[in-house]
Amino acid sequence: MRILVVHNQLWAHYKSKLFSEINSCLIRKYPDAEFLVAQIALYEAARSGMRDQDNFVYEYPYKVLFDTSLDKVGFKDRLFELIKTFDQFKPTVLNVTGYFDWAQVLLMIYAKTKGVKIVLSSESSSGDHGRSALKEKIKSRIVGMADAFFCFGKTSVDYMISLGVNPSKIAVDNAAVIDEDVVKLNFEESKRLFQSEIARNKTFVFVGRLAEEKNLKMLLCAFTNLQIQEPDAKSWNLLFVGDGPEKQNLEKLALDSPFPDNISFTGGLPWHRVPAWLARSSVLVLPSKSEPWGLVVNEAMVCSMPVIVSEKCGCVQDLVQDGGNGFTFNPDKQHDLEKVLLFYIQNQEQIEIMGAKSANLIKRFSSKKVAEEMVSCYNKL
Repeated sequence: MRILVVHNQLWAHYKSKLFSEINSCLIRKYPDAEFLVAQIALYEAARSGMRDQDNFVYEYPYKVLFDTSLDKVGFKDRLFELIKTFDQFKPTVLNVTGYFDWAQVLLMIYAKTKGVKIVLSSESSSGDHGRSALKEKIKSRIVGMADAFFCFGKTSVDYMISLGVNPSKIAVDNAAVIDEDVVKLNFEESKRLFQSEIARNKTFVFVGRLAEEKNLKMLLCAFTNLQIQEPDAKSWNLLFVGDGPEKQNLEKLALDSPFPDNISFTGGLPWHRVPAWLARSSVLVLPSKSEPWGLVVNEAMVCSMPVIVSEKCGCVQDLVQDGGNGFTFNPDKQHDLEKVLLFYIQNQEQIEIMGAKSANLIKRFSSKKVAEEMVSCYNKL
């Protein structure tokens, strides 16, 4: 068994965690197997500020095809290097993680001519972007080449089925994993260091890119309205963890609000420092108008936090039990968001109870468990 995975960028820490677990599982169960991840480039330019190479070790065999950003790698160069790597490695299984890239699509076609089994990893859902009949027909032909599928969650499973995929070919339906070990460790360490501060803290937290599609203006306005209308809300805070093009506008709105001291911004942070801010918070809020998944929800749930998540986020069907470990809401209706924010303000005893339910629900997305399921699929092919 020789498994070649094609992935866009090396500096993607959660995918690297999954690749490490796959490699460990292969060593334990199939020591004669060969495993290689072909990383097309080092990083995506839009996310270059999030990299933190001094704090991450890659524990799996990999090859970087281009020592630059993905955005600078042209189609012809990418295709040439992918074919070259494929021919050198001679895989029996090809796992493609970017079927929107025509270089990878052509690699799939080439692999089929060689009799190589193909696994397609998909994070897509029907709500990601506008769809056209022609594009969907093309995608249907592309996914039809695959022998098995690894899907992020239910929304990506449903989308693959809508493209004509036989459900029996979906080998993994819980591939949205994080580095739960590091997240939980850093979270617990921060709780110990800031125990007295955390004990008094009541904070709603957003983690992610401060961009228009995240719907953060509505979150800030909903929080401000509650502070004006509800006496109990005045003791709560709103924390934005991240950076992005909307930061300046949000900071101005915060300064103009009646309680500016209750709204704060951390700026951009490396991924492993985010749990320290989760430890200082009470409830995660992800109000996005569009979100393929929302891995920050996984992070918060690993840290036993309740979550408030827009119904437009891909993770809601898998990770949010309305009234159980959190709430979903319509991101076009500010009143709906205010209602669920107010629930936690008025029912603070539910934070720990619902957070425990989060920790239980997220177990199915353990990176070790998912890696074993993927290795089992590789072997059966």
